[in-house]
Amino acid sequence: MSVRSPLASVAARLRTTNPYAVDAAVAALVLFAVSLQWLFPDEGDDPLTWRGWLLGAATAVPLVWRRAAPFATACAVSVATPTQALYHAPPPDLMYGGFVVLYTLAALARPWQRRLMLAGWLLGVAITISHKEDAEPFEYAFQLLSIVCAYALGALARTQRAYTAELEDRARRFERERAADTARAMAQERSRIARDMHDILAHAVSLMVVQAEAGPVVVRSDPARAEAAFEAIATAGRDAMTQLRRILGVLKQEQPATAPQRLPQPGVAALSGLVRQVGESTGLRVELRVTGEPRPLPPDTEVAAYRITQEALTNTVKHAYASSATVGLDWAEDEVTLTVTDDGRGASASGEGGHGLMGIRERAAACGGGATAGGGPDGGFRVVVRLPVATGRRAALG
Repeated sequence: MSVRSPLASVAARLRTTNPYAVDAAVAALVLFAVSLQWLFPDEGDDPLTWRGWLLGAATAVPLVWRRAAPFATACAVSVATPTQALYHAPPPDLMYGGFVVLYTLAALARPWQRRLMLAGWLLGVAITISHKEDAEPFEYAFQLLSIVCAYALGALARTQRAYTAELEDRARRFERERAADTARAMAQERSRIARDMHDILAHAVSLMVVQAEAGPVVVRSDPARAEAAFEAIATAGRDAMTQLRRILGVLKQEQPATAPQRLPQPGVAALSGLVRQVGESTGLRVELRVTGEPRPLPPDTEVAAYRITQEALTNTVKHAYASSATVGLDWAEDEVTLTVTDDGRGASASGEGGHGLMGIRERAAACGGGATAGGGPDGGFRVVVRLPVATGRRAALG
């Protein structure tokens, strides 16, 4: 825990106080400092007169408006100070009001106002001292250096304020950018989870619907087949629940120490099991053909290949009324081509306008690949997806 210094605490309170109250206190303090010389004069000094006190007040009272109208305040004090000095009633030892207005101008005024007033005060002080009797050389140096120091402190305050404003603006921009990045990441994650849940549920429900429609037909004539159909429904449901738990598990930020580890997402190696499950559950003849030498794929590309195949086969079961389908994996040096072809009713029943093919294209694009879908060369429907392998992924994503 950090402890602020008393000076920092006072400065913080002053920043939150009414500016006119602070400036009025500064003006009263300057008037008191100017009056001390007259109230307690040194031996041989001129006595205090009411005109001298009024001229001293003229160097202090305008400071109440030093932040509201810095240049006008500086002009008023600039007239009153040399008048007081030349009037000898008596002249001040230090130009308290002048130091305050020079500091204020350096901190708040426009560049031309700052430069004009600094040059005017330097010249005016030099001329005023030259009219003083028995003026010593050190008085020139002392008064001129005092003016420069007051101006320099104001310039430092202006620089510090600009630096602080820049830091605050940068912090606000960073916060906005971080909020935008968080929103984009959340949208991407929601989209990914929606695609996964769509693929899992659509696939499982399609298999269950096929088996549920076949079960009542054979429940009396072929009880064994009906029992197999119901077992396939249960298997598809259990598999869907397992995969849904796996996906929803990533939404939990904290896991108990005794919680079981989540299983990895399915990849290319699980395609043979997927093909076998679809064939056994729906009666669709599905064949997996692999050509070329398999190469390592990034984890998200592995999952994308599985989900794309799952969605393409789900579309075949739901829409194509096909009797057979072929899943092809063609491994090349820098990419793998995934092809799912069926002999069904073609593009008119493919569900091309739904979320399925859109999700396939999104998955392929997220991995740096691409997807096309349309009629097959011999009829039916075909989905072709090209995904980069590990060596070509960086170039594909740019």
